[in-house]
Amino acid sequence: MSYNTINLCANDAALQGRVTAACAGEGQERPGAAMYEVIWSVAAASDIEAAYASAIAAGNPNPGGDEAVITDGMILSAVQAHLPPAP
Repeated sequence: MSYNTINLCANDAALQGRVTAACAGEGQERPGAAMYEVIWSVAAASDIEAAYASAIAAGNPNPGGDEAVITDGMILSAVQAHLPPAP
């Protein structure tokens, strides 16, 4: 695990958008705010961090937006693990 990779991943606008969408799908009334509550935990999830690091090493210009790098299932799993229940 690399703190640098986690930082890059957490600040990736495409990944933030996908995490926001996952929060909306989980019934959060304010999915943007919910995204900010969980983005660091999502970025630090071992499978997401490893996939992101591998994509960077391979020269992928859009690792956070590439569904072949980080799947929706990976995002959903991490979001569900860290998101408080919807009101």
